Amino acid sequence: MSVKICSVRKGSKAWKKGIEAGDILKRVNGEEINDVLDYDFYMADSRVTLTVIGANGKEREVEIKKGEYDEIGLEFESYLMDAQKSCRNKCIFCFIDQLPRGMRESLYFKDDDSRLSFFYGNYITLTNLQDKDVERIIKMRISPVNISVHTMNPELRVKMMANLKAGESLKYLKRFADAGIKMNTQLVLCPGINDGEELRYSIEELAKLRPAVESIACVPVGLTKCREGLYEIEGYNKKTAGEVIDIIEEMGNNFYKESGDRLVYPADEFFIKAEREFPPDDYYGEYSQLENGVGMVSLLGYEFAVALEDEEERGIERKVTIATGKAAEPFIRELAEMAMAKFRGLKVEVKGIVNKFFGESITVAGLVTGCDLVEQLEGAELGEELLIPAAMLRSDERFLDDMTREEVEKKLKIGVRATQNDGAELLSAMIGVKE
Repeated sequence: MSVKICSVRKGSKAWKKGIEAGDILKRVNGEEINDVLDYDFYMADSRVTLTVIGANGKEREVEIKKGEYDEIGLEFESYLMDAQKSCRNKCIFCFIDQLPRGMRESLYFKDDDSRLSFFYGNYITLTNLQDKDVERIIKMRISPVNISVHTMNPELRVKMMANLKAGESLKYLKRFADAGIKMNTQLVLCPGINDGEELRYSIEELAKLRPAVESIACVPVGLTKCREGLYEIEGYNKKTAGEVIDIIEEMGNNFYKESGDRLVYPADEFFIKAEREFPPDDYYGEYSQLENGVGMVSLLGYEFAVALEDEEERGIERKVTIATGKAAEPFIRELAEMAMAKFRGLKVEVKGIVNKFFGESITVAGLVTGCDLVEQLEGAELGEELLIPAAMLRSDERFLDDMTREEVEKKLKIGVRATQNDGAELLSAMIGVKE
């Protein structure tokens, strides 16, 4: 395979060597180039030989001397250089299958691309991999790899993912571990299906692959209101969420006694559903699973308290509103009360947004839509600014329902400020420190 060069930066090393847009890059140092991983790996040398096919169809070799990891000026049609790999599974808990109709097309795409695991932290299921893909990951030392395991029981994994390759592909975990490839893993838990004794078994089996397996995140299944015709699954409640926490706590405590590392962690949502206090900051070690909602609340609280302690007591005449998901509402209100106690005149109103778009069982802030924000806040006295978690917005400044931040601002007649999951940043936004 080969890849098309879409442009060459003027004045770059490649431009000076006569490489042009439309040329085809076939090989680097004699190695075939299929995608961005091949390109980045073989371009790491300080001297490279490119095999290029010009517009006339003739193949030629171009030698370029460069600093290690320097860019030479080539740009390609897409970042991955070829098509993004889609998921072949039909998981009984797949969130994308539960999306309402009428959303933008890109939201319905299910990715399962190992390259995106390396570059962006996406989770892969292993079912899209072939032996040659595993060999390439090992050869290139691509690490860590984020893997959606769900269960270590091969037969159950086939059932849960509706893919005959799902059980067999678990063998790649051992190959990665033997090669020293680091892995972060996740188990999306469904009540009565892969929790209980199945959860114990999965944790035990993954623990055998330490230290390559660095963490296990246990995440509760997310269920929207759009599940017609899909596998029947119940959501977690106070009792069943507590049972999951108990298993994880027991096993995590044992691992900690053995090695000083808990290894397995419940997502914050389990503590919310079980109505239990969040663990202290040091419970989560290096916070390796923050993107999975593991430890976000504890870290935010710790950072907020430290930042608040560094501030002097003073008067601040300011009113703001914070909109968040129903799950985080009580905790964010606690932080707001801490801030108001220190700053005279500061008023922070916290609004937990009911998720009508996806269904009221969806309570996380990252799935709050623009239309729900507008419907539930329109006409309210919001103060000087509306603060929202940055997780509500995609990279294009749009909410999941395609409404833009600017549209929400116009409808609510107020500026909308998005804050990262950072306690100091949240405090700054509350008290009016400029971005």
